[in-house]
Amino acid sequence: MPETQAAEEPIYDLAHLGHVELLTPRFDESLAFFLEVYGLTMVAVTGSSVYLRGWGDHDLSTLKLTAAPVAGLGHVGWRTTSAAALARRVSALRNQGVAGEWIDGDIGHGAAFQFRSPSGQLMEIYYESERYVASEDSTSYLLNQPQSSVSRGVGAARIDHLNVLAGGVPEAREFMSSTLGFKLRERLVPPGAPEVGAWMSLMNKAHDLAITREPVAGQHGRLHHIAYAVEDSSAILRAADLFMELGTPIEFGPAKHLRTQGFFLYVLEPGGNRVELIFGGLHITAPDWEPVTWNTESEARSTAWGQDVPETFHTHATPVV
Repeated sequence: MPETQAAEEPIYDLAHLGHVELLTPRFDESLAFFLEVYGLTMVAVTGSSVYLRGWGDHDLSTLKLTAAPVAGLGHVGWRTTSAAALARRVSALRNQGVAGEWIDGDIGHGAAFQFRSPSGQLMEIYYESERYVASEDSTSYLLNQPQSSVSRGVGAARIDHLNVLAGGVPEAREFMSSTLGFKLRERLVPPGAPEVGAWMSLMNKAHDLAITREPVAGQHGRLHHIAYAVEDSSAILRAADLFMELGTPIEFGPAKHLRTQGFFLYVLEPGGNRVELIFGGLHITAPDWEPVTWNTESEARSTAWGQDVPETFHTHATPVV
């Protein structure tokens, strides 16, 4: 048997993106959007927050919407694969000098270790999670579905990924890789310029997390967008009509990404946060996947089919500067 160079063992202690907390200064309008336009379901209310879910989410809640003076990311939660995996990741964070703290939990999940990433976003990791149990009038005839797929608005199905901004993309992605086990799948490094984007996943998706370069010097912890998946590409086209009919202007799309290969559509919810609907994307099964480095947009195309990216996509993030 030929000798092979010893490689660092990959980390598979995080299972998936569990939930995101969005802050909004226009709470009532944002809630109406996520319920009636985006098509989520409300499962709990506490204080100044509501807890929402997509019809295909197996966890009780994947979006916490909180009233706040400005829009942005409250925190992001990642679920581990086991209680032991949670303990290992907390040790890894502490070994890198991360100052975090345990919280008792929140609606839908148990004890969590909260910390702030080098790029400034508040994150938490946890294992105990409450599974959604459908009421009689929302039970699917399909036993492997958590809820009936009959939904309102564009019918966002399940949480998919988020994109956060960082002053230094390589440093941010290295931290997420070494402490939590994110695998780099693709990155964008323009000629003669610093790395401006990294797309990372935990298991075999195209990405659970994107990290893109912060365009405003001195800013930390900002959010570019969160994304929910839909069931097929036709749902993206249907959503484009529905967004317009329901009074939500489209910022970008429908189109297909160069990186990740997802079919997408972006809008801004009333509070100012960008949200995406996505279908598809790379499905990575190779354990020795080599990260793809793009040095520019392919053949001068900003998207796979040649649509230009609107300027706001590069400049708008929350909180707004």
